[in-house]
Amino acid sequence: MDWNRVEGNWKQMKGKVKEQWGKLTDDDLDVIAGKRDQLEGKIQERYGHAKDQTKKDVDDWYGRQTW
Repeated sequence: MDWNRVEGNWKQMKGKVKEQWGKLTDDDLDVIAGKRDQLEGKIQERYGHAKDQTKKDVDDWYGRQTW
């Protein structure tokens, strides 16, 4: 996967991320700034998910995006 697409389009992607993970705040999204590891960490923090589950969830979400 080419996560660079997400980083490069972060301003547009923030809304889609917020739709998927509504517990993430705008401040969280500003800190994440398109970085996958930051996104996964914040999801784990807000939802209490295990690292493996979070990675799978992010992979699934990324795969559903229409570019």
